[in-house]
Amino acid sequence: MSTNHAIALASREDNASYWDTTITKHGNKYWRRLQEPSLARLLGPSLSSKPGGGRGGNKKALDLATGNGLCARWLARHGAHSVLATDGTENMLALARAHCSEDDDDDEPGSTAGVKIGFRKVDVTSAGDLEKLGREEGRFDVVLMNMAVMDVADLEPLARALRGLLADGGVFVATLLHPVFFTSNATRNFNVGYSPVNGEYEVVRSKVITEYMSVLPAVGIALPGQPVKQIYFHRPMHELFATFFKAGLVMDAMEELAFTEEDAEEKIESNSNYTQLPAILAFRMRFPSGTTRV
Repeated sequence: MSTNHAIALASREDNASYWDTTITKHGNKYWRRLQEPSLARLLGPSLSSKPGGGRGGNKKALDLATGNGLCARWLARHGAHSVLATDGTENMLALARAHCSEDDDDDEPGSTAGVKIGFRKVDVTSAGDLEKLGREEGRFDVVLMNMAVMDVADLEPLARALRGLLADGGVFVATLLHPVFFTSNATRNFNVGYSPVNGEYEVVRSKVITEYMSVLPAVGIALPGQPVKQIYFHRPMHELFATFFKAGLVMDAMEELAFTEEDAEEKIESNSNYTQLPAILAFRMRFPSGTTRV
């Protein structure tokens, strides 16, 4: 394990409780407005979900870097027959277990009733952990990694392991902070003035990107007030995708997710106000039909 990855896991352990309290078991604005709608589009066909959370086939899902189990429960509510929630940290797994053991919430669609949700500690940078996972748990119709790619020091072990983790026709879906507008250390700019069209006060927002192709791991925060800072690992998009392409996967869907005017906040610097610049990148990959895998 690299030093940077060890630091990343340690900060995840230390921040687990605060992130859970702040984001909540139901998710924050990023989840509700960006991530969840995108996952519904990218994973809906694979989960074969029916209205009201019905299940259309014996679908098996793997949730990597589950955090507090938000996506594991979402998968269970939207068509998966069984879900394995994994994380590299004990504190996150404890939170996920606690939330998944609670009764269904009245304000969430679907139901987790009858869905087996298991838990396992897995370091996605460890080829040994991933090989053992595939050997002991078998293959999955869906492998999901929501908002964690930028927290992982090395993606190659995961990319290679997907050959043994994905079932025939299975998909790998990931979301992450947008490499152009976030992990590149982009800065936010504001031009304040009056519109020459209508004379109304207006704020024009932009971002300045001074580096993108090669950005060193950076220390930052996900949420104001979190106990310790974390490390972000930037990858330009061609490098990010090439890691999985080299392992034989192909990409069949990609979305750039941005907030809309409905999400505007009074705080001038809020990322919710950047409606023309995407906050999140989402993509779906699979192995081509007929690919030989062991």
